[in-house]
Amino acid sequence: MAEKVKRRPRSKRGKVTPAKRQDERPSWDEYFSRIALEVSKRSTCLRRHVGAILVLDKRILATGYNGAPRGVTHCLEAGCLRAAHNVPSGERHELCRGLHAEMNVLIQAASHGIRVQDATLYCTTFPCSLCAKMLINGGVKRIVAQSDYADALSKELLAETGVKVELFVGEKHKTTSFPGFRLRKKGTSRPVSKKSPSASGRDS
Repeated sequence: MAEKVKRRPRSKRGKVTPAKRQDERPSWDEYFSRIALEVSKRSTCLRRHVGAILVLDKRILATGYNGAPRGVTHCLEAGCLRAAHNVPSGERHELCRGLHAEMNVLIQAASHGIRVQDATLYCTTFPCSLCAKMLINGGVKRIVAQSDYADALSKELLAETGVKVELFVGEKHKTTSFPGFRLRKKGTSRPVSKKSPSASGRDS
């Protein structure tokens, strides 16, 4: 006996309706955030793996992850300089053998002559203040991060210069406003608190 073919559902008007997909298509923010997370897996940092990609007009311009410069022994082999000196997360960024993912993505774009003005940065962790200043000067207009970082100055700089920052929540598959982040007009920045807000440490 021939197998009975299931008919597709019909609307009230009798027209055939499209079958519902089990896996919904991801939004662009989710798509690029997932790629940034995959990029982070190339990191050689002993403390935290961070990935970043620059996107413009739905096209990936460059990718980057945190790790030691070319030709320099990886921290996996040399050990963590920050751990050796007991440097707290979010402080003394210069005491590190590696480059941050945001630095590397900008360097990669520059080395290939790619303009990043008006691009969106998708990153697994909120940029530190050093990276924030580079992103501002590069003309990046939007940042979508997947986790916070305890660097109050970074948030002050981005807010003052009008860079839009949002949080991608993987569990909810959507982007939302970043907690505690508000854009301000130029010239209205407030003094930075000596105490950084509580957040998951970046460590690199």
